[in-house]
Formats: sequence, structure tokens, C-alpha cells
Amino acid sequence: MSGMWPRRSTPTVDVGGVKVGGAHPVVVQSMTNTDTADAEATARQVVALAMAGSELVRVTVNNDDAAAAVPDIVLRLRDEGVDVPIIGDFHYNGHLLLRRHPECARALAKYRINPGNVGTKHRDANFQQIIEVALEHDRPVRIGVNWGSLDQRLLTELMDENARRPEPEDASRVLLETMVESGVRSAALAEETGLAHDRIIISAKVSSVPDLIRVYRMLAARCDFALHVGLTEAGMGVKGIVATTAALGPVLMEGIGDTIRVSLTPRPGGDRTEEVRVAQQILQSLGIRSFEPQVTACPGCGRTTSTFFQEMAEDILAHIRRRMPEWKARYQGVEDMDVAVMGCVVNGPGESKHANIGISLPGTSEEPKAPVYVDGEHYTTLKGEGLVADFKELLDAYVERTYGPGPTKPAEPSPTEA
Repeated sequence: MSGMWPRRSTPTVDVGGVKVGGAHPVVVQSMTNTDTADAEATARQVVALAMAGSELVRVTVNNDDAAAAVPDIVLRLRDEGVDVPIIGDFHYNGHLLLRRHPECARALAKYRINPGNVGTKHRDANFQQIIEVALEHDRPVRIGVNWGSLDQRLLTELMDENARRPEPEDASRVLLETMVESGVRSAALAEETGLAHDRIIISAKVSSVPDLIRVYRMLAARCDFALHVGLTEAGMGVKGIVATTAALGPVLMEGIGDTIRVSLTPRPGGDRTEEVRVAQQILQSLGIRSFEPQVTACPGCGRTTSTFFQEMAEDILAHIRRRMPEWKARYQGVEDMDVAVMGCVVNGPGESKHANIGISLPGTSEEPKAPVYVDGEHYTTLKGEGLVADFKELLDAYVERTYGPGPTKPAEPSPTEA
């Protein structure tokens, strides 16, 4: 799938072989919530996130035990055949931990620095120490500004300046200006210290949807650095998914954002990989990237009192996800396929015709037959108890016939390609 939204021009940042920015696809990343000092549990979660499609994974590095565990985590991943780059998330003591644990500094593919909590009295010196380690190991950095831990010295400075204006701005506007200024000033200090322009990524995270859109528009206008975008502390379940989608959609449609994360709060014991699937679906729904065939299904109404079409839609989606590892390896472009599973004659045939392959199931009181459409044309009609299995066979055959050996649509470059 080729992106339909013009991308903002940025340098390309190489993060452990994954290319961020430039003409490369928007990268999906995630973060573990295990105790990093528990190398086995953290490596296990990283594997799950990578298998779900996370192209970068961030881990907390908050103390000596966590820093000491990072090389072990990376070794365990490589032994499992997982080569996803690992990013270290540092707050308060990153300058100390990276110096005390050079193996950790070497094992990480990127360092995330929060300029709001690298110190007060020695802020610039501490920040520069991390940059110096990045230079020693040839690592990029993300300057991650967050409104929950903003540089209070800088905020006070800009608030005072605002108060002296003939017509002061609203305080919320100054807060966002401070976030942008914090990121841009920190990037300038990193470059003064010797870090190359194409080794810097900036983020400016808030938990308010309107403010996130505003701050990224402001940041994009101030610099050409690659940007990481995400709604911080998005929340749980539907709230977190809806808020993140509402925030990221407008920004991505304006071409802003080179790597994204969906910061969902999982339920106790919940599936951490959900944030990866949501991030992928946001990009796919916007036509920016494709990850797996899309299944279109109607919500149901009084014409479809049977749950059969719902069960079939779920079955087809599960079938696609089971087959995708093999399909992706064998069939170029299969992730762009659209499948329709519809529940009655009202919109069923029309939706099926718009899909690559679709089936329109009989609704309540309709004749018990299900027409199948392939590339807009009526292909066959299925009946009987084996209908679901028959459609899956038709689906598999369509994939092999359409995306198998022979001329195919060119695939989009992967984030790891130069």
C-alpha cells in the first residue's frame, strides 16, 4: 500500500538497522512493562511484541540491575532469532548508568533522553554525558519531551517572557511552546556536542488529543528532525484506543510522524501486544502502510438476527492471521488484500464487489445461499453446512493465484531497507 498523504521531509535515522524518517515507512514501536532486571521475562515480552509486528522495542533502564540485564536480554533475543532493535529509556540517572555499564550502552540501539529530568543544576552537563556515550558507540538518541515532566526552569523562563508581552498568550499555549523549545534546544545542544543531525529523533508527548495535534504541528514547523509520535498515558481499553486514533490520525494525515507508539494501559495480566496491533491498524486504516489483509464486516441489524455471519467473520480473520506468516513470505502484496464478509442482501453484494474477494451471507428470511464475488464479479454461490470451509478454500486459492509467482505489485520498502 502506498501512502496517500505527503510525508514531511526529514533526515533518515538508522536505529539498529531500522530506518526512521526520510522516504521510509512509518515505524511501529512499543515498550515492555516488565522489570528489566528480570532478563528472562523481559526477553519473553520483547519476543511477543516483535512477533506481533513491533519494529522497535523500548525497555526501562532505571537502575544498575536493569542496566546490567540489558546485554543478557539482547543475547537471549538473538539466540531466539529475534533481531528487533532495543531502545533504552533513561530518566534522572542515565548519564551515570551508561558510564557504569558500557556493555549496556553497546547493546542498546538507541537512547531515549527526557530533557526535563536529566538534572537541574547540572542539566546540560548530564545531558552532554549521554550524548558523549552515544558518540562513543555510534548510537542515535530520541529527545523525548513529556508535559508531565517538563523542564521547569525553561517553563518559568517562557512564562515570564509571556507575562511581559503586551498581549500575553494563554498559559496552555506557552506550555506547548515550552515543550517545542525544550526539544529544539536539546537537539541543538546535542549537535554542539558532536551528534550528527541524522542521529536525532524528537518527540513531544501529551495526554490531551487537541494539544497533541497542536504541539506536533508546532514542532514540525520548527525543525526537520524525524519525529516520534504518540499520545502519552492514553488510558485503558476503548478510551485509550479511540483517544490515540483521534490524536494520531490528523497528525499522520499531515505527513507528520516517522515512528509511532500506542501507549495503552493493559488490564492486569492483559496482552501487551494489543498496542502493536492498534498502531498497525491506525496506519493501515489511513492507507499509510499495510500489515495484513483487511476484513470488512457489517455490524448486523434486525435483518441478520443469526450470529452466523459474525462467527464467520471472526473465523476468516483468525484464518488470515494464522496464514499470514506463510503468505507474507511467499506472496508479495498479499497484505493489501481486502476481504468482505457481509450479513444480508442490502449492502452485502456491493461491499463484496468492492473487495478483492467477498461473500454475502443470507439474512433473516432470505434465500439460504451466499454469492461470492472475486475482483468485482460474481464468481460462485455457496450453500450448505460446509460454507465456511468452502469460502476459506476459495480465499486460499485466490491468494495463490493472485499473489503467487509472476508479475506482482511492487512491495513497499521495509523500515530496514536502506
